[in-house]
Amino acid sequence: MRILRIFAALCLVAVLAGGAEAQVRTGESARELGSRPIDVTADSLTADSTRNNVTFEGNVVARQADVTLFADRIQADYSREAGAIDRIEAVGNVRFVQEGREARSPRATFHNLEQRIVLSGGATLRQGENTVQGDTLTIFLRENRSVVTGGKDGGRVRAVINPKGIVETSPK
Repeated sequence: MRILRIFAALCLVAVLAGGAEAQVRTGESARELGSRPIDVTADSLTADSTRNNVTFEGNVVARQADVTLFADRIQADYSREAGAIDRIEAVGNVRFVQEGREARSPRATFHNLEQRIVLSGGATLRQGENTVQGDTLTIFLRENRSVVTGGKDGGRVRAVINPKGIVETSPK
């Protein structure tokens, strides 16, 4: 029973990167978004009721609505106090995909209660022909904003922005 509660809580936050944006777009609450079916495939699943976590390992693919998360390993930690998943750690070949946006990094941490995702170890965000790269990419879902940092030792952020389609010509 406890394993099912942990898994159900994991489903609640599996919306990950796109869930909060979908909430803003459609007016759905996090609870409504979280009640959508989630399809998780992996080579193995380990649930630990004493530590309140569940781990998926090996070619993990988690899909809910228009969001897909790929990783070698995902661990979700459940907070009894909050009654929800507090944190999700994704490790190895992490990739978030949603509506033409894709973020990649070696590691990502989703802070559910704060609605914040931190991709680290060298992160890349692509949307269409636009790309932003840095050591760490932080996405604030509620605020619909991102911060990219270049890292220590003088690391820099790089952005390639294709203005195609942004500038409109006025009709004659």
